[in-house]
Amino acid sequence: METVTCYRPLGQKELELVKQSDFKKWPPRLPEQPIFYPVTSEAYAIELTQWNVTDFGKGYVARFEVNKIFMDRFPIKTVGARRHTEWWVPAEELEALNDHIVGTIDIIGEYPQ
Repeated sequence: METVTCYRPLGQKELELVKQSDFKKWPPRLPEQPIFYPVTSEAYAIELTQWNVTDFGKGYVARFEVNKIFMDRFPIKTVGARRHTEWWVPAEELEALNDHIVGTIDIIGEYPQ
């Protein structure tokens, strides 16, 4: 089974919800969050975390694997600079994405304010 490596910046609250799932799934989106956007590179996830750390106090970067056949349903979007690429997964597809995570969601970086 081929997988795609995804990265995600997250704050403390989202991290706590991921911990509650034993690092196996992402929490549901809030009404004001219609899209779940994993990014394609660790460097971009770090940038996003550092941009948002003032809002969260501390930020984290997660890495996780998803079945490629599932992620192929969502085109990669470039937002801003050419290296800023991400998938836009509609919130209603998040449970399906969670079902296609292979392994666990690994926290690979922590960034204090």
